Amino acid sequence: MQDQAWVAHAPRSGVSFATTTAVEGEGTPSDPQATGPQDRPELADVGRLVRRGVRGVVAAARAGEVTTLTSILREHLGTDSAGMPVVEESWPAYEHVNVQAGVDAWLAATGAEVKVVGIVGFQHRPFGLGDLLAQEARDPYGPRPGNVARLNLPCGPDGEVRACVRCALYLVTDGPTRTVLLLRGAEPESGIGQVTVQVVSTDPTRGPEAAREIRAATIERNVFRGHVLSFAQEMFGHGQTALHFHRRPTLTAEQLILPTQTIAAVERQVVGVAEHKAALLAAGQHLKRGLLLYGPPGVGKTHTVRYLTASLHGTTVLQLSGDALHLIGEACSVARTLAPSMVIIEDVDLIAEDRGMHPGQHPLLFQLLNEMDGLAEDADVVFVLTTNRADLLEPALAARPGRVDQAIELHLPDAEGRRALVELYRGGLALPDGAADDVVRRTEGVTASFLKELLRRAALVAGDRLPTVSADDLTTALDELLETRNAMTRTLLGGGAPGSGPSVPEG
Repeated sequence: MQDQAWVAHAPRSGVSFATTTAVEGEGTPSDPQATGPQDRPELADVGRLVRRGVRGVVAAARAGEVTTLTSILREHLGTDSAGMPVVEESWPAYEHVNVQAGVDAWLAATGAEVKVVGIVGFQHRPFGLGDLLAQEARDPYGPRPGNVARLNLPCGPDGEVRACVRCALYLVTDGPTRTVLLLRGAEPESGIGQVTVQVVSTDPTRGPEAAREIRAATIERNVFRGHVLSFAQEMFGHGQTALHFHRRPTLTAEQLILPTQTIAAVERQVVGVAEHKAALLAAGQHLKRGLLLYGPPGVGKTHTVRYLTASLHGTTVLQLSGDALHLIGEACSVARTLAPSMVIIEDVDLIAEDRGMHPGQHPLLFQLLNEMDGLAEDADVVFVLTTNRADLLEPALAARPGRVDQAIELHLPDAEGRRALVELYRGGLALPDGAADDVVRRTEGVTASFLKELLRRAALVAGDRLPTVSADDLTTALDELLETRNAMTRTLLGGGAPGSGPSVPEG
């Protein structure tokens, strides 16, 4: 009789139908209480039991021949490898791509022969090289040799990625010296929040040396260096911290419509220090600095930050805002490592009273000020803070003098500024001479956003006559924005709160 056989069952309760027996090893009939021919022993059952016994004996006899991670390590390092010391280096989860870059660079620099052994079954299992070297019994469900699994991690703007190993052994043969690296990425869902590299070597001095060299290579080959990055909290990533790459903006001084003295003060504090850092250090002056930009919404604080980002080529820029403001420690750590760098914290007033994630922690603003004060004197790191509510920050800043070296207030554009903004935002629109005069006269107290929208609406009014926009088109668009029914729109564009700001002209 074959192992897989169809058998007719007697009908029950007067119902006539046919069922099948369960195939060997696939479970029991659907009704565990049912009795019938399937419960009676058959001659074929003896054959099945014999075959199972034979398979068990063969598996036990050949257990020593099965390739395991332990056997691979012992073959590479020698049978006395169980007592070798293991050296470990660890990094935050967001550094995985840099660790991969550092390991790859270190391996290439050694010129040694390298074999990569993938590991499967590592999820939800804490283990290290020490465990694998001492392991005797084979766990069929635990870590075991397999294909090398990689995941693509961002390493630059515009979707640039690098393939990074999730968990694998690197077997390194450098002449008589045999070394093993265990690279393992973070698994927040398993409680493993760091990227680790463990090293063991037949040369007792090589392990610690390799660990130091890999850490140095990770910093040297850091893919964050010189880029514009923002910290974020992954919504569905079990509390993971992620870094996102952004294109560096292109913004010239001509596109920054601010009073000349304001631009000069900003540039001197941020760009000037970067340009003259060698001379400043030689003169015994520190490089770390803090700049606070404050003023009502829409006066150009974010625009000024974009201008500074565009001006500091080669500087690592780290942006924090919104739900990522509590990641101040991580941002400052990256900034210190990758100096020259700039840390941008927008709407810093949001953390003036907001405390950390753990009970008893001080407001995050205090943590920020402590991080700023903890920088070395020669650290080329600039902090740029923006706020609409300087009154909330003043007590904390006054209690910790020296963290912020320069506070610059930005105001709503004056008549000259509004005229310059109209010229900037008109783009390719052809405006008649003097067309901006009425706009400047009627828009006192508005923001740049208001004027930008005004030019766009005037273009829509012109329609088929584009790129020509007449004075009447501008007047029509401005009248529409100033109408009472558009009070909320004006508020959203920075044209003043309902009942304030530009008024509808009489008549």
